[in-house]
Amino acid sequence: MAAEKKKMGLVAQLLIAIVLGALIGAMDFIPEFMLRIPVTFSRMFGNFLSFVIPVMIIGFVVAGISNLTQNIGRLIGNTVGLSYLSLLGAGLMTFGVGQVVFPHFIKPVDGFNIEEIPGLEPLVELPMEPFFGVTEAIVFSFMIGIAISVLSRRNEGQNIKALFEEFEQMIFMVLNGFVIPLLPYYIFGNFLNLSYSGQIAQIMKSFSVVLALTFVQHFIYTFILFGTASGVSGKSFGQMIKNQIPAYLTAFGTQSSAATIPVNLESAFKNKVSRPVAEFVVPLGATIHLPGSMISVSSTVLGVLLMNGMDNSAMTFLPFMVALGLLLVAAPGVPGGAIMASLPLLTMVGIDPDGRMAALLITLYVTQDSFGTAINVSGDNALAVIVDTLNKRRENK
Repeated sequence: MAAEKKKMGLVAQLLIAIVLGALIGAMDFIPEFMLRIPVTFSRMFGNFLSFVIPVMIIGFVVAGISNLTQNIGRLIGNTVGLSYLSLLGAGLMTFGVGQVVFPHFIKPVDGFNIEEIPGLEPLVELPMEPFFGVTEAIVFSFMIGIAISVLSRRNEGQNIKALFEEFEQMIFMVLNGFVIPLLPYYIFGNFLNLSYSGQIAQIMKSFSVVLALTFVQHFIYTFILFGTASGVSGKSFGQMIKNQIPAYLTAFGTQSSAATIPVNLESAFKNKVSRPVAEFVVPLGATIHLPGSMISVSSTVLGVLLMNGMDNSAMTFLPFMVALGLLLVAAPGVPGGAIMASLPLLTMVGIDPDGRMAALLITLYVTQDSFGTAINVSGDNALAVIVDTLNKRRENK
């Protein structure tokens, strides 16, 4: 019998895509026209992700809520409440580290500016406007999901419940049969473009301190979240971290919490989170629980304020973080979504959202967005373990 051909795992595919994209993008002898082909695919695929994300949220969240026939209000309260507390915790940690460490390495630079480095443009554009936004999708999902859950307790609404359960399966088919297999090609184009434009090397050279401390805080806070989840649930800290690796790498490559939902759900199931809770918390957390983005935005804002000699005291910065935590609830789970959603709040710390410092802030953020997104996704699974444990304890009383 011929030996069965082993299929390369998603993790290996993502790592290969990252390495090849970085290497090929730096090769000067390759004609620009050829480099623009994978960039065109990545742009189109990214547009498709933006189109399908709100639909995906409805597919997962409605089905998840409708299957929760008990303690639904408590489950929603626990998820939203813990998410916001986690965001505030991440912000406070970042502010403390920034106040203690940043001033030793970052000094005000008069007239500081950074020139934008153009990357490769796609050969053609294929815009795909979503039917509705992420916020509208969440509101609709809660409304319909809760209504179906209430009807189910009365043994009613079985047809509409079955409809959304089948719709969820359709979304799974699209993701597993189309989105996930194409993720490595999407990541390849993204990293090729970053490497070609020289953004990674140039920005890392200029702002290595801010970026390095941001990375460190990302991992510290992830360990804090999973340590808390382990303490609450009694589950193995090391095993949960191991289960998270595929979703972490997927989020790192796509820079999208929402696009990583199917992979992250598999990680939640490996952590023995009950299916109804996982299918509720993970998709919802992809939108409202963004601790990595909170750390990234707070850290880069602090760095920009210090570079420009501006006020970064607690009186200025803490109100910004409280408002930022609320705003991130509605931030789109797409590459750069958190920083773009945060721009209106920059006036609270004296930064013009349309000015030079805002452009610098966006550049800093986008450079490390992959790391922040990967932490967002990881935090969602830690949150799912905690919420599931609290829910089970309540049901067993």
